[in-house]
Amino acid sequence: MEKSKVYFTDFRVTKDGGLTDKLKMLMKKAGIGEIDFEGKFTAIKMHFGEDGNLSFLRPDYARAVAEVVKEFGGKPYLTDCNTLYPGCRKNALEHMSVAAKHGFNELTTGCQIIIGDGLKGTDDIEVPVKNGEVCKTAMIGRGIMDCDIFISLAHFKGHEATGFGGAIKNVGMGCGSRAGKMIQHNSGKPLVNADNCRGCKLCAKECGSDAIIYENKKARIDQDLCKGCGRCIGACNFDAIYNPNEGAMEDLGKKMAEYTQAVVQDKPSFYINMVLDVSPWCDCHAFNDAPIIPNVGMAVSFDPVALDQACSDLCNKMHPVTNSRIGDNLAQGLITSGSIWKDSTPASVWDSQLIHGEKIGLGSREYELVIVK
Repeated sequence: MEKSKVYFTDFRVTKDGGLTDKLKMLMKKAGIGEIDFEGKFTAIKMHFGEDGNLSFLRPDYARAVAEVVKEFGGKPYLTDCNTLYPGCRKNALEHMSVAAKHGFNELTTGCQIIIGDGLKGTDDIEVPVKNGEVCKTAMIGRGIMDCDIFISLAHFKGHEATGFGGAIKNVGMGCGSRAGKMIQHNSGKPLVNADNCRGCKLCAKECGSDAIIYENKKARIDQDLCKGCGRCIGACNFDAIYNPNEGAMEDLGKKMAEYTQAVVQDKPSFYINMVLDVSPWCDCHAFNDAPIIPNVGMAVSFDPVALDQACSDLCNKMHPVTNSRIGDNLAQGLITSGSIWKDSTPASVWDSQLIHGEKIGLGSREYELVIVK
């Protein structure tokens, strides 16, 4: 079988137009023009950033993608679905307000914004998953499933539960409605090992459900309030929080791959990863920690599995930043694992999304990296 092509370029520019022109050039080199965009509604799925977070992708990149789509006759719109946790993007009104605060509007991006699962996160469609093993169906935002063509514009970074988040995370988790996100996160709820708990309250700051309380300076998780998102596990530096279901992290990666399959299985799709500001945390947080590695570049492909695998490999060739979460973990005695995702979030099973994505026919982990200058 022929290897999937992943087109890559770094962030070096020496002329007017800069990085947005370079992104457009990369997309065209990869063959995005082979898609018939004429008159087609084209969803550009991205993350508008949680209020307080500054590592989300700038609107300029969204505009560049939208301009390429319009150049080929398409009708682009930016989209994302509402969040499961009660942050500032849990309904369409708050979601749109945060997007506007972060500079996303029709003037800055050249296209409209549509929240994929509607006002309250309940406007979804149950979609059969081809080759689905963990999820036979997926709950996907209607405004996304109604598109003719799908493009993922992802900020490739670390993640507190899945190790890293790229195209598969952006599509699989991001396109799930609130019900879909709940399904993906329900593989077990975390518990606290009181002997390891230092009472630092970092986990409580990360909990979007107010499920963590303190008794005798030790954390306890209210299982009735907990949604099982796992953010507290990633926040704890002392291995005090764990999931008694040992397969929960692996299952999350599998579910994301299957939800991605549900979104793209019957329509033309294209994937873009911007590997910069590689924070150890998702952009869903109301802050962003220092990057764990230097900026890498931008990569595109028709294959989301190959794209994420290539970007992961490129990141693992970089030297970790000392003043980062990885540096902190190493200073506390963590033994280097050979994977920056494991070194950043030891509890993660970062490659399950790739392994399972390949297994169900979403894409291939075998790729040819085409360097574009």
